Amino acid sequence: MSWYAIEVQPDPERRDAVAAWLVSRTGQAVEERADGTLVSFALDLPGAESLERELARTHGPVPTTRRELPEVDWSTAWRAGLGVRHVGRFAVAPSWIEHVPGSGELLITLDPEMAFGSGEHGSTRGALLLLERWLRPGDRVLDLGSGSGILSIAAARLGASRVTGIELDPEALPVSVENAARNGVAGVVRFVEGDAAAMARLLAPADLVVSNILRLVNQALLPSIHDSLSAGGRAIFSGMETGEAEAFRGPLAEAGFTGLDEVVDEGWWSVAARRA
Repeated sequence: MSWYAIEVQPDPERRDAVAAWLVSRTGQAVEERADGTLVSFALDLPGAESLERELARTHGPVPTTRRELPEVDWSTAWRAGLGVRHVGRFAVAPSWIEHVPGSGELLITLDPEMAFGSGEHGSTRGALLLLERWLRPGDRVLDLGSGSGILSIAAARLGASRVTGIELDPEALPVSVENAARNGVAGVVRFVEGDAAAMARLLAPADLVVSNILRLVNQALLPSIHDSLSAGGRAIFSGMETGEAEAFRGPLAEAGFTGLDEVVDEGWWSVAARRA
């Protein structure tokens, strides 16, 4: 059985909508290239063909290219090139690399496997930096689209009293649970499977919400995030390119948030805001 990569080239006006649809349809992160191409993946040829047909039915004709990927042991291939990443006070280390943290350094030992969140992506690093700046000890935290659990673990490391990660992909949950246990924060952090828009309000109140997802998904989640926050609560939004900043600031303000802080890392924009 071979995996297939489906390269999608929507026009700029439809790019965000197509990206959000691919994420919701496959339950996987989408690679976003600098030229505007989106790359999604399917387990086999019928799956790739089905994805292309559904895409055309949902969004109309969109140029796509399909290619078969060479056979790789994906259970270990994700390790290639990963090393210790230093982000603010955090040191994010793969579990197979021994790292002794320096004075004041907060160590996160991680096996991301196929779940998103290893510290190698600018959106994750931006969220980590804003967490360090805006999380207060004792905060109750919601992590929307928790992936590998890296941001939930970081929140616990910073002194959160309770952290709940919400993840739509069931395959990511055991990865995040194991990572929380590996870092000794399983008593503070828990992970649940479900749709963040529906579950955020059910898990309220939160003092801080972090959402490292695509811009259109972040935008759709604004009402749920606002309602799940306590008065004066803070939200961190990541997963957006720098060119999307202006498009997000307006809806952010309209949803009742006041901007606090911003981070740009390798073309990825993250913002912290306070519920008005």
